[in-house]
Amino acid sequence: MNMKAMLTAAVVAGFGMATAGFAQTEVKFGHVGEPGSLMDLSATEFAERANEKLGDSAKVVVYGSSQLGNDKAMLQKIKLGTVDLALPSTIMSSMVPIFGLFEMPYLVQDREHMKKIRDEIVMPEMAPQAEAAGFRIIGVWENGFRQITNNARPINTPEDLAGIKLRVPNGEWRVKMFETYGASPSPMAFSEVFVALQTGVMDGQENPYAQIYPSRFYEVQSYLSQSNHVYTPGYVVAGRSWDKFDPEVQQVLQETAVEMQDVVYEIAAGLDTDLLQKLKDEGMEVNEVDTAAFIEASQPIYAQFSEAVDGAADLIAQAQSLAPAE
Repeated sequence: MNMKAMLTAAVVAGFGMATAGFAQTEVKFGHVGEPGSLMDLSATEFAERANEKLGDSAKVVVYGSSQLGNDKAMLQKIKLGTVDLALPSTIMSSMVPIFGLFEMPYLVQDREHMKKIRDEIVMPEMAPQAEAAGFRIIGVWENGFRQITNNARPINTPEDLAGIKLRVPNGEWRVKMFETYGASPSPMAFSEVFVALQTGVMDGQENPYAQIYPSRFYEVQSYLSQSNHVYTPGYVVAGRSWDKFDPEVQQVLQETAVEMQDVVYEIAAGLDTDLLQKLKDEGMEVNEVDTAAFIEASQPIYAQFSEAVDGAADLIAQAQSLAPAE
C-alpha cells in the first residue's frame, strides 16, 4: 500500500471511530400495554418529551406489547441491565413485598388520594425498598382502577364469582383476594390472556378499561362488572444500566418521568369515560357491583397482609388517613 492509500485508510478508520464514539445512546423502555392503552399513551408521551430535551445525547425507544418479554422477564432484564426502563404494575408486589399495599381492595379512593399516597408513602417509604431489590423508581404512573369481565354472568356480589376461572396478574395477594371471594384465580402473562378467554381456558379476567378495550377483550367477553376493586399504579423503573447514562441524561429521564405523573392521571381519567362507552357500544353487558359487599368480603386480606409483611399495617393506616373526607 502506498503512502497516499495508507493515509486515506487511516482517515477513514479515524472517521469511523469518531462516528462510533458519537453514536446516539438508546434508552430501551419496555411495557406490556397494547397500542392505545394507557401504558402505551403514557410511555409514548414520555419518550417524545424526553427526546426533545435529550437532543443528540440519547434517545428513548419504546417497546410495547410485551416485545421485550412479560413483566417478570422485563424486570429480570432491568436487573441485568439489558433493558433500561420498564413499566411494571401488579408484579411489583411479588418482587418487593411491601408493594402488596396496592393489592388491598378499595384502599385508593380516587386519583387525588393516590397523589398523596405517592408523595407521602410510595416515594419516601416504599421506593427505597424497591431500590434495595434492584429497581430504581423514577416515576409513579398508573395502570388504573380494575374491573371484572367474564362469560358466565354479571358479578354483583363476591358470591357471584364462585367457580369462575379468572385470569389475574402475577401477584400473590390478587390470587388470595379472588380466592377469598370464591373465584378460581390463575396468574397468567398479559400477552396470553386473549387466547385463554377465546378458548375457554379462562372464564374471565380483571383489568382497567385502558387495558380491556385496547386488548379487544370485548370480542371474547360478554359481561363487564364495574367493581373498581383495586387501583394499580404503574412504576417507571430503572436498574443496573442506569449508571451507564451521563448525569445529564439521568436528570432528563428522572425529571420527565415525574413531570408525566399528573399528565398520566389526566389521560387515564379521560380514558375511563371514553373506553367504558366504547365497551358498551361493542355490546358488553355492564353492571355496577355491590361495593359494600365486596369491601366487607375484603377484610381478611387486610388482616393477612398486615400479619405477613413488616410495616404493612402502619402503611395501610397511613394511606387510609390520607383519604378525602367523606
